[in-house]
Amino acid sequence: MHHALSRGLISGFAVALSLSAAPLASAADSELTVFDWSGYEDPAFHPAYVAKHEVSPVFAFFGDEEEAFQKLRTGFTSDVGHPCSQSVVKWRDAGLLKPLDTSRIPEWDNILPGFHSMKDLMTTEDGKAWMVPFDWGNTAVTYRTDKVDEADIQSLAAFADPKFKDRVSIGDNVDDAYALASLAIGLTDWAKMTDAQFDEASAFLREVHKNVRLYWTDNTELSQAMAGEEVDLAWAWNETATTLMADDVPVAIKKDTDEGLSTWVCGYVLLEGGEGNEDKAYDYLNATLDPAVSSYLVTEWGYGHSNAKGMAEIDAETLDGAGYGDVSAFVDKTLFQSPVPVELKQKMIAEFEKIKAGY
Repeated sequence: MHHALSRGLISGFAVALSLSAAPLASAADSELTVFDWSGYEDPAFHPAYVAKHEVSPVFAFFGDEEEAFQKLRTGFTSDVGHPCSQSVVKWRDAGLLKPLDTSRIPEWDNILPGFHSMKDLMTTEDGKAWMVPFDWGNTAVTYRTDKVDEADIQSLAAFADPKFKDRVSIGDNVDDAYALASLAIGLTDWAKMTDAQFDEASAFLREVHKNVRLYWTDNTELSQAMAGEEVDLAWAWNETATTLMADDVPVAIKKDTDEGLSTWVCGYVLLEGGEGNEDKAYDYLNATLDPAVSSYLVTEWGYGHSNAKGMAEIDAETLDGAGYGDVSAFVDKTLFQSPVPVELKQKMIAEFEKIKAGY
């Protein structure tokens, strides 16, 4: 599900360049490698780490979680990774994760209670902990207010409405696509999807495909398409509306459709086979969980932070404006992108490829 952060792309390229040019490598901490989405190398996401070690870790990047999973399975090594809720079980079952020592994570108990209660996300039944949640947000209806009448998008069925032919964009990732389709057919717990519901959801995506101008791969691509008036209606992450509104593009996010929205949570894990410094890995995990990061993540990126204490310190107006005012209300009409059974996930991946190819 999730998020290549556009504003960080330039610095991302800079870090990538420093990896290939040996004399510049001293600009990053070679004792720790973080495998992440582009943009998350932003030092404002881990200020306590920089304060302690004077540099950021080395960053390596992936475009989506399936790519990251395949790289790690075929021998790529890193110390810390950044998967999302629906991938944690898959990564753990494949032997890619090391359990966390929560006694080394002082803010562990301040993580939002909703994340602690999500089945198989942070802690498994044997009491082992696997992920430190960092960022969370929605995939929701995002639209050009000057081109789209809000009354026409009260239902997610709008994505399949012929009046939006060639004006629609949804993400080129299977999780967000099937989250949209599940909600559209009235299903908020996709782990319970029956074969008949899978067929119904896939049929909906085939109708949406007829309207799709592009399947976006990152926020930059989608933001440019919406700013350039190529796309009027998108299924997008919070960041798209946040960054476009900051640039005075007439865009809004609609969270109160009849069927609701999708919520994801992503975070940091310790990877098996990492050759870096484990003390620094915990320093990094703790830096991302620092309540001091909450305000930056909400105001600059439109995402929520997992630290309840940090979120509580942000003024109510700012939280309401970003859509995080009433955290408990998220549970009402929300499809949480929780782990789905592996066989179902493989079916989704195969079917989505067919749909995008027009079959």
